[in-house]
Amino acid sequence: MSAATIETVVPDADAMEALGAALGARLRAGDLVVLSGELGAGKTTLTRGIGAALGVRGAVTSPTFVLARTHPRADGAGAPLVHVDAYRLSDARELDDLDIDWPSSIAVVEWGDGLLDGVAESWLRVAIDRPRGAAAADEDLDAPAPRRVRIEPTGARWSAPGALDGLIPALAADRALADGAADPDGRAR
Repeated sequence: MSAATIETVVPDADAMEALGAALGARLRAGDLVVLSGELGAGKTTLTRGIGAALGVRGAVTSPTFVLARTHPRADGAGAPLVHVDAYRLSDARELDDLDIDWPSSIAVVEWGDGLLDGVAESWLRVAIDRPRGAAAADEDLDAPAPRRVRIEPTGARWSAPGALDGLIPALAADRALADGAADPDGRAR
């Protein structure tokens, strides 16, 4: 684990979306986010938050059956969000066949581990682990369950000092505000 790796526990889907929004606020054209995690871990929920922060048009849903979905910005300005589900792709050539304009887009790739060499010099890998085992098997899969999230920066853009500073405190402040535990200026009530 690099010194800049961030680990946190995300308690529910709303918090996962808020984490996505906090990440989305830091993204710009040419950025790549690679998501890993089991089915139902929260990859699309995180991407929905990224899309909200970017102000994309339309709903952000899983691109499982279309492989890639481009979400333009509602205001028509700025890089679009390209959401890719690479689960059915067998190698990097098939990803290349999608003809994505990587430098002009903000790309989020689910199941992209091992397929993105050479696409970008810097990227964020976000690993989402959901509970499993005997205790998790008894739970309703749709019930809120905490997820362990690990954000691993690679390359100069994301490994630079301060690149992800404040990400988790911003998330905690947003949650406290949403839960009514803090004033809009962040002070505890």
